[in-house]
Amino acid sequence: MQHSFTQNQLLRFIYKETSIAETRAIQEGLEENQELFEKYQALMNGYQQLPKVQFNPSDSAIQNILGYSQQSAVEFH
Repeated sequence: MQHSFTQNQLLRFIYKETSIAETRAIQEGLEENQELFEKYQALMNGYQQLPKVQFNPSDSAIQNILGYSQQSAVEFH
């Protein structure tokens, strides 16, 4: 079965944001369609070159959130 996949669908596949059915269909398409596979490889190459960054909130930001949470908590009796 021939499917036409968009660049957006391939990116969602790379980031593991596709449904099980969509993932299977894309995998099948990659095996059967050389042009699609080449597009996937180009996107994957770019993805692998992106820096792997992690963002961590500062301690003061966490304390602010916890403080707000305590102040706005609803008490049940």
